[in-house]
Amino acid sequence: MNTRLFRNKYRIASTRAPWWDYRNSAPYFVTGCTQNRKHCFGEIKDGEMHLNDLGKNAWDCWFQIPEHFPFVELINFVVMPNHIHGLLYLHNDLLPSHVVVVETLHATSLPPQPQKNEIMANISPKQGSLSTVIRSYKSAVTNYANHNNLQAGWQTRFYDHIVRNAEEYQRIFDYITNNPRNWKSDKFYE
Repeated sequence: MNTRLFRNKYRIASTRAPWWDYRNSAPYFVTGCTQNRKHCFGEIKDGEMHLNDLGKNAWDCWFQIPEHFPFVELINFVVMPNHIHGLLYLHNDLLPSHVVVVETLHATSLPPQPQKNEIMANISPKQGSLSTVIRSYKSAVTNYANHNNLQAGWQTRFYDHIVRNAEEYQRIFDYITNNPRNWKSDKFYE
C-alpha cells in the first residue's frame, strides 16, 4: 500500500527532519500561524503587542504547557497578531523509557479487538514529541475560540527549527523578544 495515500487521497509529506526524533532532548524554535494569516490575537501599537481575549488565551495556554507536559521547559514566547513564536526545550530524560499496556479479555464470547492501524500509527505524532505538544497547544486555543464564538483557526502545520548551538539560541531568543518592535519588517506582516 502506498503510504502517501490515505483513503485514496494524497497526504502532504511531513516537514519534520526525517533524520531526527522529535522526542529528543533539545531546544526547539516553533512558529504557528493562524489560518490565512488572519489577525486573530490582537494588534501591534508603537512596537508593542496588545492582546485581545483570544491572544490572552493563546498566551495563557502556552504557559500551561508544562502542567500537561512536565518534560517541556519554556524559554521564550511571543504572541503576534497572526502567529506565535516559541522557544522551548524538551527534556527527553524525563519521559518514561517504555509504556506497558496490559490487555484483558473480560468474557470469552467477546470478539477480539481490531489490531492497531499501523499506517495511522506511523504518521501520527509520537507520545512525548514536539508535534504532540504543539498539537495540544493549538487545540486548547481553538477550543477557547470555539467556546467563545471567536473566529479563529490555525494553519494545519507549524514551523520548527532544532536549535544546534549557543549562537543560534541567542539569535532566536532575541528575535522572539524583539518581534513586536520589528513587526513591519516581519515576513508574516500583512
